[in-house]
Amino acid sequence: MTKTQPNQLPEDNSKLNGTGLKFGVIVSRFNTSITSDLLKGAKTTLIDLGVQDSDIKVIDVPGALEVPYTAQLLARSGDFNALIAIGCVIRGETSHYDIVSTQVAEGITKVSLDHHIPITFGILTTENLDQAKSRSGGDKGNLGSEAALAAIELASLTKQQFTLRH
Repeated sequence: MTKTQPNQLPEDNSKLNGTGLKFGVIVSRFNTSITSDLLKGAKTTLIDLGVQDSDIKVIDVPGALEVPYTAQLLARSGDFNALIAIGCVIRGETSHYDIVSTQVAEGITKVSLDHHIPITFGILTTENLDQAKSRSGGDKGNLGSEAALAAIELASLTKQQFTLRH
């Protein structure tokens, strides 16, 4: 995927259209200074590509480990074309970072495959706060925006495949 600047869409995604699609966005409150910027990037991108604000449901959860469970609840509802997982895990002095990062990625993948719904990974896993800031609207772009782009693309693909088969 093309690198984006804060709240700026890459030119090669001009064919993406989110009109009529519904998205669930699960946002970890842990490291909220970062996750709020990721959420802003995701919502701005979705709206810029035709998604109605009323078709975006944001659910806050305490931390990254709670994201897969909440994704499962949203996936079971059948109300969404895709989900976007947003969080930030920063390496610390213990092995907690490795455990959280692995469990969250595996959990999100399992929910996506078990429920046949795209779930994009807008969860930063960085070595330090500066790297997280850089990737949540700084000079490295905004992972929330990138996750939203991927969600629109995958939701459209899923909808197209469903239409072709039925």
